[in-house]
Amino acid sequence: MKKLFTILCLCLLLNVNAADQGRYFEIAKNMELFTQLYKELNTYYVDDIDPNKLMTDGITKMLDGLDPFTNYITGADLDEYQLQTTGKYGGIGARIGKIGDRVVITDPYEGYPAQKAGLESGDAILEIDGKVATKYNSDEVSQLLKGEPGTKITVKIQKAISNEQKTITFNREEIKIENVPYSGMINDKIGYIKLTMFTDNAAQEVQDALKELKKNPNIKGVVLDLRGNGGGLLNEAINICNTFVDKGTNIVSTKGKIPESNMQYPTTGKPVDTDIPLAVLTDGGSASASEIVSGSIQDLDRGVIIGQNTYGKGLVQVTRPIAYKSKLKVTISKYYIPSGRCIQRIDYSHRSLEGVASAVPDSVRKEFKTRSGRTVKDGAGIEPDIKTDEQRISPLSIALYTNNHIFQFANQYKHDHSTLRDANKFSMTDEEYNQFTDFLKGKDYDYTTPSEVKLTDLKKTIKDDDYSAEVQKVITDLEVQIKHDKSKDLVKYKPEIKRLIEQEIVSRYSFEKGRIANSLKDDIDIKKAVEVLSDNSRYKMMLTAQK
Repeated sequence: MKKLFTILCLCLLLNVNAADQGRYFEIAKNMELFTQLYKELNTYYVDDIDPNKLMTDGITKMLDGLDPFTNYITGADLDEYQLQTTGKYGGIGARIGKIGDRVVITDPYEGYPAQKAGLESGDAILEIDGKVATKYNSDEVSQLLKGEPGTKITVKIQKAISNEQKTITFNREEIKIENVPYSGMINDKIGYIKLTMFTDNAAQEVQDALKELKKNPNIKGVVLDLRGNGGGLLNEAINICNTFVDKGTNIVSTKGKIPESNMQYPTTGKPVDTDIPLAVLTDGGSASASEIVSGSIQDLDRGVIIGQNTYGKGLVQVTRPIAYKSKLKVTISKYYIPSGRCIQRIDYSHRSLEGVASAVPDSVRKEFKTRSGRTVKDGAGIEPDIKTDEQRISPLSIALYTNNHIFQFANQYKHDHSTLRDANKFSMTDEEYNQFTDFLKGKDYDYTTPSEVKLTDLKKTIKDDDYSAEVQKVITDLEVQIKHDKSKDLVKYKPEIKRLIEQEIVSRYSFEKGRIANSLKDDIDIKKAVEVLSDNSRYKMMLTAQK
């Protein structure tokens, strides 16, 4: 082994200039040290060492000092990674989750094997091909459900409400998760496209959706919703921009260490519509490819950005094959959108003594100009042209959701109602909401309000500072006064809780499409987008530099 590393070191040194010789010597030296260290541990450590875990932990720790997007992908994890880039896998077509000690179907995909075989949200999976499902965690159950398209699978389930047990045999299929799970008209003039991923064919799905919307002769504008979209394939982002801008428009340039990383990415196809008014919705979950699309639309003055600041990921990754079917996903460059700005928020190349990377300071952020001369800045994601308040969910709603009470009530509702009235605009009646509050009686959904958190901190401070008993009594009295009353909170947060229940109920009848369509009726960002797109003079003024 030592001889091998000596040869490697000599080969490296012979092929580089003098300035790099020291660097490559350090690489070869440390590779030899690493190998010798592993050999000593394997020989002398008191317990047996799992070589896979030890080496994977070492690789992961090595990459931790770079950025969170540079990752080691083992052969076992390759299927999940490919799903993120292709949106395809072989399986039954359903989301699953753990409730208690059981794995249940949470969302069957419309038109795929699970739904066609009669599996519904809330059905508990008892056995898979004779294997008892309760012995496995959710990830392991997911792997058991997956398999080559066309292969048979036998699943034993227990129905959500009736508790009836059934054994069902059917074939797996290739599952293709849609990038555009829903598109339609918000009203008689404004269209809507929800884009959740940037996997293969994302641009084609957006273009097909836009063409379908344009069949409405009254259409006056389109909303492209990128909220919560964490990104994906760069070429799909370029082609989605090409849907709305002319061929030959430069969208992205990349700059990295090696010459091959320095690239220009112009649009290459014929656009669908370069004139229709466009609003793009973003939030803190809009990242990477979502930021390329929203940032380019902003830089080219092609549409109005509405919502909250995006994540701020201006780094490009590629995958490199390494031994034993593993891959390295590695950051090779930064990308720059049409104005010339890079929107990377966190500077991973400069860290504190504790190893913490920080955001780019406002004082060093640079100004750039859009095509019409509007001022935009780098270093902090995409800042919307119209900023809306983030819609925070109350601790009560979070507790009801995470304890699966909303999920289970929707199952009960579906069991009691064979059809649903006006799914896209379904709204619970007061009587139905009262049924939900009755459903909650005797169920646990404890939660802590922000005021209670602050009061707990104050109590600790007073105790540590040794304040008088009188002061402590005042705090105790205050604690009694602000302690939340669940019955009152169910009234206080009724509109918010109703929205969550309505969307969950609708999904039982019309799946993800119905859930998204129903969510639009009370969406603040949607209302703002419709307002802007319905006022053509205001829309044009927003995209023009003001003198």
